[in-house]
Amino acid sequence: MKTSPKGLTPSEYIGIESELGAHNYKPLDVILARGEGVWVWDTDGNKYLDCLSAYSAVNQGHCHPVIRQAMLDQAEKLTLTSRAFRNDQLALFYEDICALTGTHKVLPMNSGAEAVESALKAARKWGYEVKGVPEDQAEIIVCENNFHGRTLAIVGFSTDPTARNNFGPFAPGFKVIPFGDSEALAAAITPNTVAFLVEPIQGEAGVIIPPAGYLSAVREICSDQNVTLILDEIQTGLGRTGKLLAEEHDGIEADVTLVGKALSGGFYPVSAVLSSTEVLGVLKPGEHGSTFGGNPLACAVARTALRVLVEEGMVENSAEMGAYFQDALSSINSDVISEVRGRGLLIAIELTEEAGDARNYCNALQERGILCKETHLKIIRFAPPLIITKDQIDWAMEQIRPVLAA
Repeated sequence: MKTSPKGLTPSEYIGIESELGAHNYKPLDVILARGEGVWVWDTDGNKYLDCLSAYSAVNQGHCHPVIRQAMLDQAEKLTLTSRAFRNDQLALFYEDICALTGTHKVLPMNSGAEAVESALKAARKWGYEVKGVPEDQAEIIVCENNFHGRTLAIVGFSTDPTARNNFGPFAPGFKVIPFGDSEALAAAITPNTVAFLVEPIQGEAGVIIPPAGYLSAVREICSDQNVTLILDEIQTGLGRTGKLLAEEHDGIEADVTLVGKALSGGFYPVSAVLSSTEVLGVLKPGEHGSTFGGNPLACAVARTALRVLVEEGMVENSAEMGAYFQDALSSINSDVISEVRGRGLLIAIELTEEAGDARNYCNALQERGILCKETHLKIIRFAPPLIITKDQIDWAMEQIRPVLAA
């Protein structure tokens, strides 16, 4: 068996992880050591097409040279001040992201889950101070099969038993309704409802796309009932679905939009809450914060990650190549495929009950140089970097077709 430059075999890497690490993930048994564009290489030098993009955190491709240079340049100047002092990158980040998304206020954080938690806090505070909800009575509506992160508050309103079991007791104040049902939302709203938190497309649930007109109806209901509409675009945003933000497919604008993942192009943890003065304006000094949130290194990286996303036409390429890839997958004649669905380069293949576990197909695809990941036993997700080309998709189909048609 080949060994890495450090002298460890893949099995030795896996053994160390198993012995010393918490077992809270079940990754494919590939030890990646290098990435460039849509490709990654393992410690033995084997080359793979990345069809997961770190759950859409690497939309711009692995180790994008322009983003990398921005990170190196800033790392030589200033990396962290905390928000106790100002830095010369934060205001420029605010300007860039507001100009690109049309937002009015920004709250910078680090992870996607932090952005979600921040939005929940701001929405509750807005409910008490602006809407006039009685103290400690604020309600936030969420959807079944949601995925918004792994913090204690978030898993408390998850409907996934794996996420919830044995982590209680949970915070009150959340109401769960079916996804894609605007009538259920209207029926669930009370005078104490302060927000509706929803993914435009449920990614972790298996790329579940709501019915046409759903988000438009949701926007109208929330406006009529004075409810803050929070769209979690941490996975769907920044070009993944063929638009800068997935809300654009429905021609709506959320009151609060959450972005992360690709906001740094995979170089650094960066997230942001994008909103209005009315919602984020309720936060006063000392009421919320983060030591690393808005640090100069993060801001410099995020500014460049956004710039290359636009300047290099990645959003448009996502729309074009996403349609091409989805059509190609849909053309596979196979008894194991139940449905192919997606938007842009966020695509899922749902397998039939007779097909066996999706994990088996992911393992078989790994052997042929394709890295993708299963979810919910029967679903395979394909979400390559937004820079993927038609030739690369054609090569991928040469590997995917035999595995799924077998």
